[in-house]
Amino acid sequence: MPQTTASKSDRSDRSLDEAYQAWSEAAAAVLAKSRRSTVEELPASAEELLSTTTLDGLRIRPLYTRRDENAESGLPGGFPFVRGADPDRDVTMGWRVTERFGDDSTSAADVNQSVLDALSKGTSGLWLNVGAGISPDDLAAVLDGVYLDLIPVTLDAGADGIASARALLSVCAAAAAAPESIAPTTSTITSLGLSPLTAAFSGRATVDIAEATSLAADLPAGVRTFRVDGTDFATAGADNGLELALQIAAAVTHLRDLTQAGLSPADALRQITFAVSAGDDQFATIAKFRALRKVWARVAEVVGAPEAGAAITHGVTDLAMQSQRDPWVNMLRTTIASFGAGVGGADQVTALGFDAAIPVGSRTSSASFSRRIARNTQLLLLEESNIGRVLDPAGGSWFVESLTDDLASNAWTVFGQIESVGGYRPALDSGWITDRVGASLANREESVAHRRTSVTGVNEFPNLDEKPLGSDVAGATDVPLGAPRLARVGRSFEELRDRSDAVLADTGRRPTVLLLPLGSVAEHNGRTTFIANLLAAGGISVVNPGPLTADDIPVAAGDANTSIAVICGSKQRYADDGATALQAARAAGLRTVLLAGPEKEWPDGDDRPDGSLRVGIDAVAILRDLLDQLTDEPAGATS
Repeated sequence: MPQTTASKSDRSDRSLDEAYQAWSEAAAAVLAKSRRSTVEELPASAEELLSTTTLDGLRIRPLYTRRDENAESGLPGGFPFVRGADPDRDVTMGWRVTERFGDDSTSAADVNQSVLDALSKGTSGLWLNVGAGISPDDLAAVLDGVYLDLIPVTLDAGADGIASARALLSVCAAAAAAPESIAPTTSTITSLGLSPLTAAFSGRATVDIAEATSLAADLPAGVRTFRVDGTDFATAGADNGLELALQIAAAVTHLRDLTQAGLSPADALRQITFAVSAGDDQFATIAKFRALRKVWARVAEVVGAPEAGAAITHGVTDLAMQSQRDPWVNMLRTTIASFGAGVGGADQVTALGFDAAIPVGSRTSSASFSRRIARNTQLLLLEESNIGRVLDPAGGSWFVESLTDDLASNAWTVFGQIESVGGYRPALDSGWITDRVGASLANREESVAHRRTSVTGVNEFPNLDEKPLGSDVAGATDVPLGAPRLARVGRSFEELRDRSDAVLADTGRRPTVLLLPLGSVAEHNGRTTFIANLLAAGGISVVNPGPLTADDIPVAAGDANTSIAVICGSKQRYADDGATALQAARAAGLRTVLLAGPEKEWPDGDDRPDGSLRVGIDAVAILRDLLDQLTDEPAGATS
């Protein structure tokens, strides 16, 4: 009898189950060995122990197989648009490298020269800030020589948004006709950039929403009115699912306003674009763009215009992820973010400069250098790595497809909660949105403080020898693209660094802690390195005199001129020499003596260290307390 398709499928499923079971057993054996226990003693399965949970509550499993395969999600440019909004993208160009201009007080003529220069060097989209240096009346001069039928333009004009929109429309209408007329495409859409709903949350200047809705009623093809800006939420601390949900809620509010103004659902859908924050988690960023398109397509389907449900997206590298300390690392962060946005199908991508989080007056690199690096980051991805030559290259990945679905479901659930309280406006007015973003921010900051979320150069591998930026700059929001709610990921540690810099400026010496290494270098080196790294994250330097005995500690304490010390050694060394070292430290006048490692490693006894520094502590709280002690103590505290 010939084998049926069903029986083949059953055999395949059994084979997958057997292979997965074999992997689970092998992984469990490795975990048991690393824990010095048996498989039977493990508290959970290998999959559970190796899974992680994201800040938005999604579970990331260690292994994805054909068992996780989802149904095909269509082709790029076709419903449900998961694989991209544009069916006709030029794969030799890829996404549009969109550069931002107008953030300083440069004249219109100088901005125009910068624009033309950038267009000759690979820029293929423009994002114009109107209000800082150029006015709405300057747009004709700024765009002189720009082929507006080929280069997409996005405005960011704050309170001047309506006037700037009308000025841009006039410039477009007056532009010379192209030698060969082409219809507007997804890649050439012009956005008037009006973001009244999202700006109402972040505190950015914006326009009257009724006036903006009225403007949308009569626009030429290829121009869209509203920009639903997810960066307003992301830079305030919203996780990925919450950012998407709030974007969809705001976009649906625009949709309702537009249809009430007389537009058809399809025409209303075509008046909205999305700005999406691209972070340094590449897979989360890829999934975010794909999930946004999936959810927005579902909205379009519900209102009866699925063919108009292609979400046009502009990826902007996350300002909140950028550090002020060791800012060169931001080049790596923006590379990963640009990669994620491009692979995720963004129609335009803007990579912020590596020093974008530093107040302009404190920057040490030229604006042209920062701009060139940001532009070339994308050009290398497109022209050297050929990332844009394949549409949706992550499509079909069991992990990416699963993550896309999980993120879309998460966003849809939160969107439903927003709708249950009346929609975006009531949720904003009641404080619901502020509370949810605040809770997300608190969750993120708790993870950063405990160093579960690493910020290289800030809470991991800091460089205390960096040139100080100035006082009280960590919380600065007055940077281009900053908003009153801007909450950068590393700011709590950088605030401590600012305190240390102020002490250095006043006294010529940073707050300092003495290390008391016990035993051989092999016994204490791991912990002295860990402690030095941890303390430097708070701006505290260390004095490491090398291996000490109890008799050496008084001299070391006197030379270090500090009141705080950390005993560093192995568990066995603590049992052998810890008590005498602690007694010697207290006798030498050290008021606070801490332990490197878990407190349970200290031998039993009445006299114990005053605390411990170890993996998993609230580093921000501990470092803040140490700085309080060190900055309040008089000079020569141990003498």
